[in-house]
Amino acid sequence: MLVKGVAQAIPIFAMSMFYLTKTFCVELNTMIGRYWWSQQENENKIHWVGWPKLTRSKGKGGLGFRDIHDFNIAMLAHQVWRLIQQPESLCAQLMKAKYYPNCTVLEVVLSANMSYAWRTITHGIDLVKKGVIWRVGDGQNIHTWDDPWIPRAWSRKVVTPRGGNLLTRVSELIDPTTGRWDEELIRDMFWEEDATLILQIPLRDGTEDFMAWHFDNKGVFSVRQAYKLQ
Repeated sequence: MLVKGVAQAIPIFAMSMFYLTKTFCVELNTMIGRYWWSQQENENKIHWVGWPKLTRSKGKGGLGFRDIHDFNIAMLAHQVWRLIQQPESLCAQLMKAKYYPNCTVLEVVLSANMSYAWRTITHGIDLVKKGVIWRVGDGQNIHTWDDPWIPRAWSRKVVTPRGGNLLTRVSELIDPTTGRWDEELIRDMFWEEDATLILQIPLRDGTEDFMAWHFDNKGVFSVRQAYKLQ
């Protein structure tokens, strides 16, 4: 209780706003591990189980302790998700105007003159990329060959080679007359595995494409799931 409720709870606010270096996180983990095994000051008892095993969930035989560094990344991924879901917020508008005016936050190119605040947030981008999926509306914003939009466990991008195909947007796969998938075109363009999954994706007529969290049934991001993914 002391480890989870005190030692690992105190840094949460700082971890949600700032990137703690890997070295610093290792030091914190070492202090917590030493306390867990020794329980007395200036004692140095044998650590019978490695730290990675202690951080496993209880369902997998661990104690459910958080790895400080991984949890820090999950917290920063939440900040990235807020920029995606709340583009009209003052913070999102400022960041976009300065650092990614012509792309999304997931496509940002890092530079040497970034502010500390923005550099901190960017540490969560890679984790968000691992869990994000596009939900198809009109298909205008989704790049067919590059974006994750296929609801599949091991890869959310199409596995069919592009070759010389000139179509670039998902909207081009939708029949403009019926508002449904152009099945003949899709089966001609994609391998059977991709084509079957694409044709099962429901279309949302009259709505824009939007990003969702793949590992939640409702598409809602949570730090807990992000930490598990990390």
